[in-house]
Amino acid sequence: MRSSLREASPRRYLMCPPAHFRVTYSINPWMDPAKPVDLPLAQTQWEDLRDRYTALGHTVELLTPQPGLPDMVFAANGATVIDGRVLGARFAYPERTAEAAAHLDWFRSHGYAEIHEPDHVNEGEGDFAVTASWILAGRGFRSSPLSHDEAQEFFGRPVIGLDLVDPRYYHLDTALCVLDDAADEVMYYPGAFSPGSRAVLARLFPDALIAEEADAAALGLNAVSDGRHVLLPQAAVGLFEPLRARGFEPVGMDLGELLKGGGSVKCCTQELRA
Repeated sequence: MRSSLREASPRRYLMCPPAHFRVTYSINPWMDPAKPVDLPLAQTQWEDLRDRYTALGHTVELLTPQPGLPDMVFAANGATVIDGRVLGARFAYPERTAEAAAHLDWFRSHGYAEIHEPDHVNEGEGDFAVTASWILAGRGFRSSPLSHDEAQEFFGRPVIGLDLVDPRYYHLDTALCVLDDAADEVMYYPGAFSPGSRAVLARLFPDALIAEEADAAALGLNAVSDGRHVLLPQAAVGLFEPLRARGFEPVGMDLGELLKGGGSVKCCTQELRA
C-alpha cells in the first residue's frame, strides 16, 4: 500500500448532458418516479463534474442527448473502450435499448474503426472495470455471463467474472472502483458480492481499500480515479481519509439529483482508452 503522493495521468472521457433526465420508470432500487427531479440542479451538478475534469487537465467529449432516453446521462453504460477498440453495449431493459445505437453512432463518426456490436447483454463500463492485468466483469442483475467471453475474445485480455448479489449494487461500478489502473489497485464493498467473488477479490487485490456499508450506500464506489485524484460522491465521508492515507486526493462531488436515477460520478463518465 502506497502512502506517497501519486501522479495523475491525462484521461479522455465521454459524457452526455442530462438535458432529458427524469425518473419516469424504475429499473433499479434507487429509482422512484414519485420523487421529482430538479432538472436545472441536475444540469448544474453534471456541469460541475465536467468542469472538474477539465480543470484537472482531462479531455471531455460530449454525446448528444436524445429525447425519450432520460438515462443517456449515464454515459458509462454505452460501451467499453480499451486500446481504441470499442465493445458496444446491449441493454437489459427496453427503456435503454436505443442508447446503444447512439453510442455506436458517436464512435463511428469520430473515426473508431474497431467496433464490435455485442451478441450478449452487457452495459458497458457499468459492469466492466479495467485494471492493468484484467477486465473485471459484473453479473447477476444486468450483464449476461456470456458477455464475459465475448469481451475476452474481442479485447484479448483475461476477464474475471464477479457475482453481484445485492440489488442496490446492480452494476459493478456501484460496488468497485479502480484506483490505479497501472498497478491493479481497487476499492470495493464486499457485501455487494457473493462469497466466492469476495474470495476472488481478496486473492487478486489483497491490499484493496475496503469500503464500509455506509459509504457504499452513498454510492461512494461509483467514483473515477486518474491515478491521483479520486472524484467520488461527497456523502461517502468514510472513504476520504483512507484514500488520503494511500496518497490519493479525494474530490467530493454533489450529484444528488442524478443519484435519483441510480448513478453518480462513474455512471456519468465513460473512459476513452487509447
